[in-house]
Formats: sequence, structure tokens, C-alpha cells
Amino acid sequence: MIKQNFHQNLRDKINTYIHLVYKVTKEFPREETYGVTSQLRRSALSVMLNYIEGYARFKTKVHKNFLEIAYGSLQESKYILEFSLEEEFMKKDKYIKLAHLADEIGVMLWGIITKL
Repeated sequence: MIKQNFHQNLRDKINTYIHLVYKVTKEFPREETYGVTSQLRRSALSVMLNYIEGYARFKTKVHKNFLEIAYGSLQESKYILEFSLEEEFMKKDKYIKLAHLADEIGVMLWGIITKL
């Protein structure tokens, strides 16, 4: 039961993160549609897609590999958020909210990875 709640909580956090990224990037400059906006959205979505695909695999090493890819995508998206703040594509309060959520997700993913 605890394990199920943990994974559901993680999925919910990742889902919230993705939707917030999409919401925030709607305000990014039009000239970034195929640049930063696209890359940030893809990296955020990749966190969930690799998390889910990892759980569809039955071999521990393969499962761990997908979780590591999800973690890497999360780190990529965190850098793009930082870059976007520095370029003034987003307001600091939105950055802080997303960065905090990304940190929570990262701790949870890393916890799973280290236990495998």
C-alpha cells in the first residue's frame, strides 16, 4: 500500500510539473516556439514517458535505465527553466514553483534508482 501511494504521488507530481511547464511556456516569446519552448516541453514530458516505460519493463537493469533517462530529462528541463529565467522568458515566482517541484521529483526518482 505504501509503495503504491509513493508511486502514485510521484506520477501526480510529474504530471503537475508537465502541465505547469506547458502553461508557463505559452507565455514564452514566439521566436522560441521551435527552440527553448519545444525543448523544455519535450524534456518535461520525457520524464513521465520514461518513468512509465521503465515500469513496463520486467528486467531490473532495463527498468533502472529508463528511470535514469527520466532523471536526466528532469535535469535537462531544470537547466532550461534556469536559462528561461535568465533570459526573462518567465517570472521568478513561476520559476521557483517549477524548480521546487522538479527538486521533489528528482529526490523521489533518485531514491528509486539507488534502491534498484
